[in-house]
Amino acid sequence: MNNQITSYPKEKIQILLLENISPNASKVFKNNGYSNIETIAGAMSEDDLIKAVKDVHLLGIRSKTKVTERVLASAKKLQAIGCFCIGVNQVDLQAATKFGVTVFNAPYSNTRSVAELVIGAAIMLIRRIPDKNMAAHKGVWMKDAKGSYELRGKTLGIIGYGNIGSQLSILAEALGMKVLFYDVETKMPLGNAAAVKTLPELVATADVISLHVPENAGTKNLINKEILAEFKKGSILINYARGKVVDIEALSASLAEGRLGGAAIDVFPVEPEKNGDQFITPLQNLPNVLLTPHIGGSTEEAQQNIGEDVSNKLFQFLEKGITNGSHTVPSLALPPQENTHRILHVHKNVPGVLSAINTQLSTNDINIIAQYLKTNDEIGYVVLDVDKKLSAQAVELLKDVRETIKVRLLY
Repeated sequence: MNNQITSYPKEKIQILLLENISPNASKVFKNNGYSNIETIAGAMSEDDLIKAVKDVHLLGIRSKTKVTERVLASAKKLQAIGCFCIGVNQVDLQAATKFGVTVFNAPYSNTRSVAELVIGAAIMLIRRIPDKNMAAHKGVWMKDAKGSYELRGKTLGIIGYGNIGSQLSILAEALGMKVLFYDVETKMPLGNAAAVKTLPELVATADVISLHVPENAGTKNLINKEILAEFKKGSILINYARGKVVDIEALSASLAEGRLGGAAIDVFPVEPEKNGDQFITPLQNLPNVLLTPHIGGSTEEAQQNIGEDVSNKLFQFLEKGITNGSHTVPSLALPPQENTHRILHVHKNVPGVLSAINTQLSTNDINIIAQYLKTNDEIGYVVLDVDKKLSAQAVELLKDVRETIKVRLLY
């Protein structure tokens, strides 16, 4: 058996990559014989994407392209989506689950890039470099130590002690900072970092506060007028997480009245669709504020790592049915079996489906050499290795099983 060859001709498998995804992603597929790859520089509107994905098997996006239920309903051949970024909130995961589309991302690949930029922003702000830089550009010599400090000996407060927050913790300690963190889940501290029990306790203590939380109902406007009033006077806020986590109007007011000493904001509640579009925020023209266009993870190294990570996940799914790291189809990896053909079966998670699969095959004298099943709340995912002489018949029989969403002969 050559488990690198799918049952469907490689040249007919259509791969669409949007939003300037790293060329490393295309290389993974090209090096393995896939040639039908289209790359597009920008994002697509919903209507344009509906037209584009009609015959696409694998779709690669970043953060701007929204994959809605309408898009998924029109993509009859779509097997998987690769989000070449940390988040997956641009994809309707509930709809993707319903249609049996596997969704992957790269939760760790740009961790270092973000953590480094947070440290850089903290140094710039605590030294009031934005103000001095602006003055120099205007021809004003502003050589003054007043209000400028070292990071060493200061307290960093991290909100969200996950992949990025914990790595930031290590870098901050190396610079001589004391690190406190707040997380809704119990996390093991790294180094000398210490957890605090409440958010007000953290912000009242820290000199620099950095956000590293996901965007969900519980984090929307997490930093609001009330919590900003609890901040230590003169402290600095850094948000390289998600735009809707901070009430921008409240932050603007707090900066204008001098409650906060500065801010670095990379993500915003509403962001331009593409480079060159007009960008407006209440934070513009405020003192000691760094504004960047959602570039926390935008380094050459991070984009290369993301390109390789996500494309390898897509490739492993395409050729072996491996779903490790999926946000929709349950995570599963079945070792290859000799002299078999592999079938992937996605179904609604209701009692009796596995029994129906086995009955359907056994009553037709089709022997199952190996079988793995894994489920989540919505769907079940079965990988079956069957006698290669009977695989085509098996596929047709499995299509008739009630609650079937998708069946694919892999190899």
